Amino acid sequence: MTPRAAVAPPSPPPAGAVPAVPAAGTEAAPLDFAEVYEEIFPFVWRTVRRLGVDASAHEDVCQEVFVVVHRRLPEFRGRSSLKTWVFGIVVNVVQAHRRSLRRKSPAHRGTGETVDPELLAGPSDLSPYEAMTRAEAARVAHDLLASLDEEKRVVLLLAELEEMPATEIAQGIGVNINTVYARLRAARQAFSDAVRRHHARIRGGRHG
Repeated sequence: MTPRAAVAPPSPPPAGAVPAVPAAGTEAAPLDFAEVYEEIFPFVWRTVRRLGVDASAHEDVCQEVFVVVHRRLPEFRGRSSLKTWVFGIVVNVVQAHRRSLRRKSPAHRGTGETVDPELLAGPSDLSPYEAMTRAEAARVAHDLLASLDEEKRVVLLLAELEEMPATEIAQGIGVNINTVYARLRAARQAFSDAVRRHHARIRGGRHG
């Protein structure tokens, strides 16, 4: 079963839903939930994964995201991009999911697979060794990403992996743009430090 099939969207919104921001002197076109779901699902799925949600909970968390999107779609007025608006919902749902896990089990650390299939994807003519090397590099990258605190991880994945401009990141997470730049600098430095520590451990292991 594909992720998209597993996370079925809620019932369509009522007719006459939500207009996007119209051009001057024109009527707004309604946003159709089914179209929004189709457009934004891949982004939601990979963002939930990259934010470190256990693989076992991906479907439930994505489902909850789209329940909220469905409910709040009439509020969307196009003051930011749809992607930015949905990202704010993803972050809130993921944070609520983590709070729920901590209440149930304060010692919870998460054990699910966090490898991003997009990072594993590559040319079909890769040799078995090249494919294994690529997969291992993806796992290491996710481990390093997971070592960052939530604020740094969010801005890094949006800027570097989603290539979202700083202005949209600021809108999506509700901070000013200077804060985004500061977090991004700190995140890049922390990630670079983590990479150096990882390579040092590898060298130490080889010479130990």
